[in-house]
Amino acid sequence: MKRRLSKAIWHGIPKKRISRLMGRVARHPFSRHLIPFYIRHFDIDLAPVRKPLDQFEHLLDFFVRELQPEARPIAPGKAKVVSPVDGTVSEGGKIEAGKLIQAKGISYSLAQLLGENEEGVKRFDGGEFVTIYLSPRDYHRIHMPIEGKVVASTYIPGELYPVNEVGVQLVPGLFAVNERIVTYIEGEAGMTALVKVGATNVGSIKVTYDEAIATNPKPNQPFAHKTYPSPKLLPKGAELGRFEFGSTVILLFEPGQITWSIPLAKETKVQMGQEIACLVRLEEETSCSDTR
Repeated sequence: MKRRLSKAIWHGIPKKRISRLMGRVARHPFSRHLIPFYIRHFDIDLAPVRKPLDQFEHLLDFFVRELQPEARPIAPGKAKVVSPVDGTVSEGGKIEAGKLIQAKGISYSLAQLLGENEEGVKRFDGGEFVTIYLSPRDYHRIHMPIEGKVVASTYIPGELYPVNEVGVQLVPGLFAVNERIVTYIEGEAGMTALVKVGATNVGSIKVTYDEAIATNPKPNQPFAHKTYPSPKLLPKGAELGRFEFGSTVILLFEPGQITWSIPLAKETKVQMGQEIACLVRLEEETSCSDTR
């Protein structure tokens, strides 16, 4: 009964309007006075932050703060896949029969996650995935997990349920229900998909490779799939986008593309640039870690 009531309340809340309002508040110059409270509440480490605190114009400016380059070294070697974000592993493993694990006893559809992209489903079914949750205290810029080219992107409109533990347990298929952007990256060892999932109070998700893509717009932006005929080669660790408040990323790999270098246990912490997997098709690289 309590679960049904909570879901009904979240369903009835105007999540998109609230999220847009939060975005406007966080962009207001007055909100810079909230930065010290935000830092204390979430126990944020200021040592790696690139700008002095008094140079941030508003709360959102601090939230999407840049870090010193040396704060997040990128694991070298083409075969090494790195975490695109700072965050916490919530689930990971094999994509089986077109399903991914959301939480214990809860799965969701690969086809729905990718916006019914049949080619994408064929590519990634039987492959591997990892879901990484970004809390409000984390660094919120998103980076390239491999060297490659952004060859396509899909914007999928949807809800903005919370993606924390409450939302994961409350909403079946959460990551295939919420608004999201799927970025397809073509590398030497195949295709990798990076799914950026929106959430309550995520004012927007921005991507560096296409300024026309905007999430949580008003009025709603329709579903859109784009291909890029002349994509640039981007180095591993290059900035790919950012969350304007916390959310989740999901990485998808083709069958046989990777072996994991980290334990996929729940609550495993990762940092952007840290090796998380090895591209097994690049046989000349043998220095990857291996947790098998």
